[in-house]
Amino acid sequence: MKLSDLLSCYGLLASVTAALAFQPGSRGTGVFSRAPAPTHLAAVVDIGEDAPRDTLAMEEWAAACGVQKSEGAQLTMSEGGMDIGIATAQDIPAGQPVLFVPSGMILTGGRAREEVGIVEAAEKLLVRLNAAENLPQFYLFLKILAEYERGDQSPYYPWLNSMPRYFSNGASMTHFCCTEVLPPLVGRLANQERIRFIQFFRALKFADFLSDETKNDRPLAKWAFSVVYTRSFGTGDGDVRIAPMADMFNHGTELEVEISYDDEGNCCAYTTHDVPAGSPLRMSYGDPTNPSHLFARFGFLDETSPATFCKIMINNPTPQLVDMGYDHSRMLFYKDTGDVSQEVWDVLLYQLLGESDPDYQRAFYEAHVNGDYETKQSFHSHYSAETADALRNHVDNFLSQLDKLSDKALGRDLKVHPRLPLILRHNEFVKSTFLTVRSRL
Repeated sequence: MKLSDLLSCYGLLASVTAALAFQPGSRGTGVFSRAPAPTHLAAVVDIGEDAPRDTLAMEEWAAACGVQKSEGAQLTMSEGGMDIGIATAQDIPAGQPVLFVPSGMILTGGRAREEVGIVEAAEKLLVRLNAAENLPQFYLFLKILAEYERGDQSPYYPWLNSMPRYFSNGASMTHFCCTEVLPPLVGRLANQERIRFIQFFRALKFADFLSDETKNDRPLAKWAFSVVYTRSFGTGDGDVRIAPMADMFNHGTELEVEISYDDEGNCCAYTTHDVPAGSPLRMSYGDPTNPSHLFARFGFLDETSPATFCKIMINNPTPQLVDMGYDHSRMLFYKDTGDVSQEVWDVLLYQLLGESDPDYQRAFYEAHVNGDYETKQSFHSHYSAETADALRNHVDNFLSQLDKLSDKALGRDLKVHPRLPLILRHNEFVKSTFLTVRSRL
C-alpha cells in the first residue's frame, strides 16, 4: 500500500490539489539558473542572528502546499524562540502517521542540480579539493541562495523565513574554538565542517546565476550552508534531501517518530510507540552514542546521550584493531553508570600484548575473531591489572588535557567567540562522564 493510501485511511490526507500546484522551479531546462532575481521585493529573509522565526506563516504555507499533520501534532517554541520542535497535544497510538509532506515540496541535491544547471567549474574545484561526495549538498546550498535572492517571490520564502538564524555547528565556530578548546575528536569533526564551508564559499564564485552581492556575502553563505547541513539527510543512493516541516522534528535518543518515503518520494513520519499527550515528537539525527558528531554537525549538546566515545585516539588503526572493535561508536564510556564497553578493554589489551609479546597478541586476536570466548577471557583475567592501569592512566591524562583546553577559553572575547559557552558546557559534560568512569576503576 502506498503512503498516500494509508494516510487516507487515517484521514490525514485531505487533498493533493494544492501540492500538485506547488512548482518550485523548472527542471532540467537550465532556465532557472539564468533567470534574474526579481528587482522589486516586498520582503527578504532577515538572516540577522536575532531575527525572529516566522513559523505561523510557514505552517499556513505548508498546509496550502499539501502538508498534513495528525490531530494534536503542533509546533512548539522554546523561550526566546531559538529552538522549535514538534510535540503532540493528544495521545497518538503506535504506528500512526503524524506528518505527510508531498514530494513536490521536498528539496534534493539532484533536483537542485537540474534546476540551477551544472556548475562545471565549481564541480571541478570540489573534486580537486577531495570534496566530490559533498556535491549534492553544494547544489542544495546553491538552491537555498537562489531562493533567498527571490525574496518573497520565492515559493520557499515562508519556509526560509522560519529557519534558525543562529547556529552553533562546527562551521559557525572559530578556528580557535575548534583547535584549541574542543577535545581532539569533536574538534577535528568541527574543523571539518569549517573547512567544508570554506570549500563551498570558494566554489560559490562560479555560480553565474547568482548576483555578485550574494556570492561575496560570507554570513549569508554560512547561513545557507548551515541550513543545508543541519536539515538535510541522505537518501541512501548518494543524494540528500530536506523535507520542509519534517525538518522541524528535533533529535532524541529515544524516538517518538521515524521518517520514511514512499515510491513517489512523499515523506511521512510514523510514531514508533504509543505517545502520550504533551510529549515531544523526536526523530534520530544519528548514532546517539556518538554525541561528538551531533555536536559538530548540528551544533547541539545531546545530554540525553547514554554514552560517549572513550577518546582513545588511534591514527590509521590497523585492520586487526578494527576487528577488535576500534570504532568511535563502539569504544564507549557510559555516562550514568561509568561502565566501559567491552571493545575498550579488548583494544587496550591487544595494544598491550603487542608491546610485550606479539605471539600472545596474535593468539588473543585469533581467539577474538574465532569466537573463542573462553581463551579470550583467560587473557583478560591474566592481564586485568595491566589493562585497568592503562585505562586509569588514559582517563587521568585526558581529564588533565580537558582542563587545559577549557582553561584556554578564560578571558576570551565572547563577541569574537560566541559559541564558547556551549563548548565549555560540552567539555563539562565529557568531564562528568570521565569522572564517573574513573570512580569505577
